[in-house]
Amino acid sequence: MAETLHIASLLVHARPELFEAVKANLRLLDGVELHQQSPLGKLVVVLETADEQQILERIDQISNLPGVLNAALVYHELLSPEGADE
Repeated sequence: MAETLHIASLLVHARPELFEAVKANLRLLDGVELHQQSPLGKLVVVLETADEQQILERIDQISNLPGVLNAALVYHELLSPEGADE
């Protein structure tokens, strides 16, 4: 690994009637992966970014998508090149 990588997990809560549109918009964002979901509008999203600022910007971006009620950070891990051999 040549650079530091930040992995963050979010819980995104969206309006159930707009859930499909929210997921479609999330898929358009770089570094975003969709994982577990609930038909009630809850979704686990994983981010891969180069720094903390990008995580904050992405959370803000997701929070402002039409239909999103909340985006909450639940996990953050820093993977450094020095620790790649461990």
